Amino acid sequence: MGIRERNNVTVTGRADGPVLLLAHGFGCDQNLWRLMLPGLAAKYQVVLFDYVGSGRADTTAWDERRYSSLDGYAADVLEVSEELDLRDVTFVGHSVSAMVGVLAAAKAPQRISRLVMVAPSPCYIDDDGYRGGFSTEDIDELLESLESNYLGWSAAMAPVIMGNADRPELGEELTASFCATDPDMARVFARTTFLSDSREDLKTVAVPTLVLECEQDVIAPREVGAYVHAAIPGSRLVTLKATGHCPQLSAPQATTEAITGFLGSTG
Repeated sequence: MGIRERNNVTVTGRADGPVLLLAHGFGCDQNLWRLMLPGLAAKYQVVLFDYVGSGRADTTAWDERRYSSLDGYAADVLEVSEELDLRDVTFVGHSVSAMVGVLAAAKAPQRISRLVMVAPSPCYIDDDGYRGGFSTEDIDELLESLESNYLGWSAAMAPVIMGNADRPELGEELTASFCATDPDMARVFARTTFLSDSREDLKTVAVPTLVLECEQDVIAPREVGAYVHAAIPGSRLVTLKATGHCPQLSAPQATTEAITGFLGSTG
């Protein structure tokens, strides 16, 4: 099985355009970018993929040891980039994938030249002088609930993560995405995500970076966006007029405009 099939790679947009590599977060897949594709594909070549263990990626390629670390997901990114020989790429990572992009950029600076971090969080657990949004007990309870009843957890948590209670169809879509993920693989990805601490990795970022946060986000509160922005010299912080943790679904036009504006200013 080749890399393209393994990671369900899709390429769309302008064949001669600058390359955007879009990476989904936990419990999601490339389909969650679909509302942004018309705006992006008109100007850019857009590469989408699913991490092994998500979406329509090849589940036979799953390796629990590999995907128990964010490095395993960064390896997927780099292998897709190498397979397509992508260079001068803008990596757009949602949620935990923002940190995966940081790792990938450090390992392959010849391929990734810009980062767009959509609702990023380098650490979800509060620490001295740092607010990640959750206590250790919160995360322990979240993971225990997820591991004991993944489908029930998904049905309860997805609408909370999505926000926008006045638009229940958004929460329903995220619930469906969560529930379509293999529970055993989702448990590993969840632990890798919510127990990660990538704050030190932010110091390695040496490329132009856009940090996108939402006005209200229960997973990545605004203190987190401010922290990431301060930790990456020269980064740009944009607060979207959006609610929830998935602005690519809840505010696709604003998210697209923020990305294209950033790319237009960085060349």
